[in-house]
Amino acid sequence: MEWLPPDTRSASQARDFRIETDGRPVTGALWLPPEADADTALVLCGHGASGNRYQRPIPYLAEHFIAAGVATLALDGPVHGLRQQGPGGRAALAVELQRPASIDDMVADWLLALATIRETCGLNSGPLAYFGLSMGTLFGIPLLASAPARDIGFRASVLGLAGTTGAVSFLGDRLAQDAARIDHPVLYLMQLEDELFDRDGYLALFDSLGTTDKRLHANPGLHPEVSTEEVDASVAFILQRLWQDVPRRITNPLAE
Repeated sequence: MEWLPPDTRSASQARDFRIETDGRPVTGALWLPPEADADTALVLCGHGASGNRYQRPIPYLAEHFIAAGVATLALDGPVHGLRQQGPGGRAALAVELQRPASIDDMVADWLLALATIRETCGLNSGPLAYFGLSMGTLFGIPLLASAPARDIGFRASVLGLAGTTGAVSFLGDRLAQDAARIDHPVLYLMQLEDELFDRDGYLALFDSLGTTDKRLHANPGLHPEVSTEEVDASVAFILQRLWQDVPRRITNPLAE
């Protein structure tokens, strides 16, 4: 693992890194609170197809997590950021997703980065959570469903801006099958006028989640128009669940 010079284009206080493998390198950014130790919690963040490890709202999330003593790890997508191919962004992702091993390779990248960062930085025993929307969900669901991730145990995840139909309908069955293996609390974000994913596909993927502790937040707007309110709700949701079980209570406000 190699720590890279600071990215002068970003005001973030992250440390960029590169992990060399037999295949493509794994690149990302790590935000550490000042007094990180073995018990420090770690949130993994996956970005959208049009961005990289610094795509909004990841630095915003990291700032709030650091204030709570939580570390943040973000990876570049398979053809994004420091490992951009062709034009990058959605166009490059569309080509990459046609490769049969694309999803499994990205899951392997995440598992390698997680193991390396935990060993290198001594984050050995703290709880884990995941945040990833759009492409972050396309790769995040298979990651969270993988046997190694399930063995490690994630405390919570925030997912969304994706469905079984629409832009990546050819991945619909895979995503639904993997979602069924997720058994931790999930907050799922939905944009009601999403131009890439239709409402039926959103609901189908949400319904596929295996956990009984899940909730769907739906808001007006196009695919990228997630409100700051929902980002703040995501931070609160993750922080509340990192160190404790939050019982799911049902209260009927109409009950006498």
